[in-house]
Amino acid sequence: MEIFKKTPNIDFLKFRWFALALTIAIILAGILNMTIGHGLKMGVDFGEGTLVRVMYKEPISVSAIRQLLDDVGLGDSIIQESGKSGREFQIRTVETRTTSQTGEEIEGHQILANKVISALQSKEDQQRLAQGMIDLNNIDSRSLTALLTEISAENSEELASRIMTYRNEHGIIVNWDELKKEPVSLPDEILNKLQARAFLGQMTVLSKETVGPQAGKELRKKATQAVIWSIIAMLVYIAFRFKGIEFGAAAIFTLSQDVLICLSIYSFTNREINLPIIAAFLTIVGYSVNDTIVIFDRIRELRKTMRKEPLEKIMNLSLNINLTRTIITAGTVFLAILALFLFGGKVINDFAFIMLVGSIEGVYSTIFMSCPVVLWWNQLFGKKKKVRK
Repeated sequence: MEIFKKTPNIDFLKFRWFALALTIAIILAGILNMTIGHGLKMGVDFGEGTLVRVMYKEPISVSAIRQLLDDVGLGDSIIQESGKSGREFQIRTVETRTTSQTGEEIEGHQILANKVISALQSKEDQQRLAQGMIDLNNIDSRSLTALLTEISAENSEELASRIMTYRNEHGIIVNWDELKKEPVSLPDEILNKLQARAFLGQMTVLSKETVGPQAGKELRKKATQAVIWSIIAMLVYIAFRFKGIEFGAAAIFTLSQDVLICLSIYSFTNREINLPIIAAFLTIVGYSVNDTIVIFDRIRELRKTMRKEPLEKIMNLSLNINLTRTIITAGTVFLAILALFLFGGKVINDFAFIMLVGSIEGVYSTIFMSCPVVLWWNQLFGKKKKVRK
């Protein structure tokens, strides 16, 4: 497939100084934002504390939730609304503890998570729990099976499975009539007995995560090492593959730039850094270097047949020859990631966002930065070699 009827003749390297200035400006802005500005927002994976996801039966405001947490000394918690219903929220909170024991840290954060959940429960729900009733919106599968076994020995596991599946799919059970209908189809006799022993709480806990400071520190260290070692591996491979350190240097420069620019842009979005984002950075490194290798391979081939031509001309020709491939490859990747970003849901939205930025930045670095670095390397060190000879 050809986009252009004939090979374009665009002087890409003419813009190398502008591209370098733009790169430095974006990275400096990102560094300033990360150091003296808002900084990077670490997720529970890399920070410490608890992350609790809850859903309410009825819409509630963020300010109301903050007031509930403030009453128990957790008013500084980070509260994020999920979706547009006003019923689902993420609460991240940290409580400083002086202990250095990993077991005590984890236990402390679990206690903190339970403190958050208790604060978010309504007084009516707390009173019912104190009376010995069971919250059907927060009961686990095993306890529900045991409860149904006490009520009716027949099909208790199957009925518990239906109720839990329905609750997991809808987030929360709003009223008892929902359990009468498909797919739960709870018999009236069992439903009446269940109502006598249990109640439907106003709030349900969708998930609860806890990470101690030691675990968060270790994860940050390993994530940084993963990115650095992947870039170094690319340097060694490309230097060996093209028998020239200048190509390896260009690759490590552009890959480092890819990571720094993506990280800088990401820092301005107030999105969390977590393990999927690190996976996205590693994917960007692999994606970007692929197109760079294709360009370098074309340069190597043309240098054999155009020995008398200046290197800058060979590089521009290589970029123009591969322009159709670059547009098609980058375009299809961009459209696929855009679909994930728009329709993939909340869970992978941050991952899709950083991949969108990386797909664009990868093309930018390949075209405007990888070849200029090789050119600058040859201009600096190539002359020294000639003088020595």
